[in-house]
Amino acid sequence: MLKNCVFSHFPIEMGKTRQTPREPIVLASGSQRRIDYFRLLGLPFSCVSPEVDEIVCENAGPQATAEELALKKVRKVVEITINHDDDRLWVCGADTLIAMNGKIFGKPKNRDDARNMLRLFSGNTHEVITAVALYSGRTQKSDCRSVVSTISFAPISDGEIEWYLDSGEWQDAAGSYKIQGLASCFVSKISGSYSSIVGLPLREFYVMLRDNGYPYGG
Repeated sequence: MLKNCVFSHFPIEMGKTRQTPREPIVLASGSQRRIDYFRLLGLPFSCVSPEVDEIVCENAGPQATAEELALKKVRKVVEITINHDDDRLWVCGADTLIAMNGKIFGKPKNRDDARNMLRLFSGNTHEVITAVALYSGRTQKSDCRSVVSTISFAPISDGEIEWYLDSGEWQDAAGSYKIQGLASCFVSKISGSYSSIVGLPLREFYVMLRDNGYPYGG
């Protein structure tokens, strides 16, 4: 029985060259961006949004923190899955963090908090870390990898910040902005993986699937 979770199922869209049905993956996330990427990859999947304690070791850096949170999501889903010992079980969890000068910026508490974050990012460069964890029922182990990208913001005026805040896009967004939305107007440079910044590093996730024996790709 699934507790404290949102469960959804999405239809499998098989391309013309995809003849063999693949093993379904449980995506431990309700993120629309990650859902869209799973659909893009043509993966059969269902979604479970686990409630996890996001408290981690205070001395852990941003990258270690993102990896621990991704693993927590996977462990929670495996724990509440009835057939958790099924060797066909696959679970994927991910977590995206924003950091600058070693400080982690989560989701804003309110508009004032969002305004302060955007002022800090204005004219500066910060990191976006996305960690991906993949559990295989065959090995009963989780593989976890992370990608660090950087984003440079052009100087943003107070008027531009208020314009952005009025859009409401900052709500429920780590770092108070969404790169795939209006915030792209402020970005002067990106180094690294754009898909990772959005929420799922496609290249690294593809390699993880391949390395862990998931029947995908060539």
